[in-house]
Amino acid sequence: MAGKPVLHYFNARGRMECIRWLLAAAGVEFEEKFIQSPEDLEKLKKDGNLMFDQVPMVEIDGMKLAQTRAILNYIATKYDLYGKDMKERALIDMYSEGILDLTEMIGQLVLCPPDQREAKTALAKDRTKTRYLPAFEKVLKSHGQDYLVGNRLTRVDVHLLELLLYVEEFDASLLTPFPLLKVRPTQRGSHTHASENTWWDRGLRSLLSGL
Repeated sequence: MAGKPVLHYFNARGRMECIRWLLAAAGVEFEEKFIQSPEDLEKLKKDGNLMFDQVPMVEIDGMKLAQTRAILNYIATKYDLYGKDMKERALIDMYSEGILDLTEMIGQLVLCPPDQREAKTALAKDRTKTRYLPAFEKVLKSHGQDYLVGNRLTRVDVHLLELLLYVEEFDASLLTPFPLLKVRPTQRGSHTHASENTWWDRGLRSLLSGL
């Protein structure tokens, strides 16, 4: 029997967070080995564990996978969270890329030079309420389902919930015009970084049912 996936990253959200979410949504227990120092990262490199000398890296099914999208694609395929056919997968990919665009736009604000922060924050808020959230609200409304693609949970629903919680932290008022994107209390949980047991106990597959 294969062991738990092992996640190698810093003790932070970053690029590993969406991987944690997806594993939790699939009901998969995982182990985390945090990089606590430059020496920890250097050891992973010297041991040949990091293909491109960077994290995240996930040990799963005898592989040491790098690159966030590759890891997400494998997990989604393995646990049947990637749609039923090529058309559904294409939609999932398209929506996921839009989610990533907005997530990165908001996330990069913390690194923004102070003299640019006000303008870039205003741009991020404008794009959130005029470009990205209207698109997802429209999909859910026209689709007539509780999920973005098909009639069951896929990876893009997990990514969307993660994004909505980020937007809520950024400026909760941005969500007000979009009733179909409202995050219910049962979906909320603690979305700050959590230990393995906390992620497992949350049972995100059931929490995400009926996004």
